[in-house]
Amino acid sequence: MAAPGRPMPGTDPTEVHRRKFLGYLVAAPTLAVGVQLFASSAKADAAIPTLPQPEDILDLGDAQNLAALPTSGLISVEINTDGTASFALPRAEVGQGMTTTAAMLIAEELDLPLDKVHITLADARPELMMNQLTGGSNSVRSMYTPIRTAAAIARAQLVNTAAKQWGVPASQLTTKDGVVAHKSGRSAHYGELTKAAASTTTTVAADVTLKKSADFTIVGTPQNRIDARDIVTGRKVFAMDMKVPGALPAMVRRPPTINGTVKSINNKAAVLAMPGVTDVAAITYGVGVRAQTFGQCIDALRALDVTWGPGTVDKESDATVLQKLKAATLPLAVPPLGALSVDAEFVFNFASNAALEPDNAIADVRSDSAEIWSSLKIPITAKEDIAAMLGMPLDKVKVHVVTGGGSFGRHLFHNVAAEAAEFSKKIGKPVKLMWSRTDDFRQGRTHPMSINRVRATHLLGNVLTFEQRHTSVQTDFSHGLGEVLTATAARLPVGGNLSFAETIFLLTQSVPYNFGVVTQLLNEIPLRFNTGSMRNIYSPNVVTALELVVDELAKKMGKDPVAFRRSFLRDAKLRAVLDKAVEVGQWGRALPKGVAQGIAVHSEYRGAVAVLTEVDCRPETVNRPVPTSEGVTGPRVTKATIVVDAGLPLNPKGLEAQMIGGMNDAIAIILTSSLHIKDGLPLEGSWDNYFYTRQWNTPPEVNVVIMPANSETPSGAGELAVAPVAASVACAYARAVGKMPTTFPINHGTLSFEPLPLEPSTPQSPTDGLDHTF
Repeated sequence: MAAPGRPMPGTDPTEVHRRKFLGYLVAAPTLAVGVQLFASSAKADAAIPTLPQPEDILDLGDAQNLAALPTSGLISVEINTDGTASFALPRAEVGQGMTTTAAMLIAEELDLPLDKVHITLADARPELMMNQLTGGSNSVRSMYTPIRTAAAIARAQLVNTAAKQWGVPASQLTTKDGVVAHKSGRSAHYGELTKAAASTTTTVAADVTLKKSADFTIVGTPQNRIDARDIVTGRKVFAMDMKVPGALPAMVRRPPTINGTVKSINNKAAVLAMPGVTDVAAITYGVGVRAQTFGQCIDALRALDVTWGPGTVDKESDATVLQKLKAATLPLAVPPLGALSVDAEFVFNFASNAALEPDNAIADVRSDSAEIWSSLKIPITAKEDIAAMLGMPLDKVKVHVVTGGGSFGRHLFHNVAAEAAEFSKKIGKPVKLMWSRTDDFRQGRTHPMSINRVRATHLLGNVLTFEQRHTSVQTDFSHGLGEVLTATAARLPVGGNLSFAETIFLLTQSVPYNFGVVTQLLNEIPLRFNTGSMRNIYSPNVVTALELVVDELAKKMGKDPVAFRRSFLRDAKLRAVLDKAVEVGQWGRALPKGVAQGIAVHSEYRGAVAVLTEVDCRPETVNRPVPTSEGVTGPRVTKATIVVDAGLPLNPKGLEAQMIGGMNDAIAIILTSSLHIKDGLPLEGSWDNYFYTRQWNTPPEVNVVIMPANSETPSGAGELAVAPVAASVACAYARAVGKMPTTFPINHGTLSFEPLPLEPSTPQSPTDGLDHTF
């Protein structure tokens, strides 16, 4: 016999003390439900930890949630006449699986099969404000209750409609697989009820009690991505696959320095006469070319003769930036105490924000309107900026959000969309503008170079003080995230954007140990590189420095690194994940000389992670051959154990994927990937030059352990693994070679490739691809 359906909320006496959430029945032809985040019987549950730091009390995600509250009622779920549910997700899908999670939440509360939930990406909607920003590992945290509430109210309205039509109490009805049923045998699928259930004249308030997590049948179970089949069969439409009538390929010839400008185009007529070329025009940071094919675009932009104006960092290099960072480091308050101090300074080089999919956008700008298609994580800001640039009213600009092939924080910025709009306006024609790989690496966004200085003092087995000073090239937060805290702080001319950046820093960083008097401070220098919030922002660098010093403290006190951490940890969740990582990863097991383990813990986004890695630094591993002359091998992470407490894990399979993705980011940060800056431009010009974690550098043994649910809400998870894996790998490397590393990535000092020419900015398309297959 099939399991009985779920009774209506309110008929179970055990639900009396559970929260009810408010929402709306939206005036519409078929059933549409809006939500708001406030609980109608909410109770504050808060505890003040001992010696709290700002991040312990209110983290960045909490601030984003508060900013999203006023417009949460504008998010809606619709039930269609065919019995399916539709939801326009006001977040960006860039591979993290947000669409799958949203579909699971709706299917759960509606008692609807997962394949009957259709998720699209919402166009830019300025009225949503902070409810349409994807970043800070916050999407699931902020959308969890609103999505469930809308779906639950829709289900309740469908049940109430059936009860009214059949003349029976709603408490006698059950729902299962999109069908409302009565014990008499009468039933109706949702599609038959949706028109009658709709509030067609006015929008009215409603409330509902949500499912208990113990009653979940979909949420909390491993689910494949809802778009997995389309991805592996090539049917998935990413931004670069979009086709708009008349939008011909377009590319840009770029200056040989960052943010250089066009003084003159010296051979425009000759380039316009080339095969397939339709238009050539100067734009803010280059010269746009439109042609019948991208190959013709490349030929044309390479043929251009352009006189360039200076850029914003033309004289800067790794060495000059490092010198400025050292000079700008804030002083440490506690004097060194000789043998009772641990002092260290770490350098983290520039890294690229380039995503796997080249940056691209379609723009069709007319005299009185504009339409944009691009992968955008903050589309409202994109719409506002593009409208201002075009001199058009906001309601005349449409911005469509398209699925992107990765982000790494790159799509927080809308440079390519604005550039496409500017070019389209200049020539009066639609364009499909794509950056080359070289554009992405040299003129795209970077994670800024930084140094991290630490001093810890100890006495009689206790740590007395822990000071950390993080000094960085300014991180550009002008992409719209500033609306979370202030509308103007990101543009304050004080140390670049110090006031706003310091706030972000304080809301994301904390020391998880009882280390006496703790201070963590940020300073940024106003160099105008094109920087951005690469995955996990400050945490990978800060936590790596922290955990390396923790290992040094343990060594000075003659303690095992795990025992030392466990004795000083302030949080029970961190102790639990640490103990599990030690057990599963077999801390202390016998290893050959040159191979060592490292361990690290981290708490952020209201989640907790412990990571145990093993790194092989033996010569035969470091010097192993790989099937490419420019490939980087070096030390290899051979085993990784990641234990994560995500509060309420919604999709264990998706959570595991996020942990593995964060792991590969972290390995790259510590061992292999960086940009080398010379004369104001990165030397890296392709993925061949930029050594993100390759297959031969990723661990052959990876074990992700997801701790049992211990909360009614999920933590953030998208970036959670990056910092602790980075720290763990650095600690393992230090133990394997017998010396603490101080410059990252480990291989930065070696330039193992021949840089592409600075001009033309895009290299010739290769014709020898088969020579490089393996």
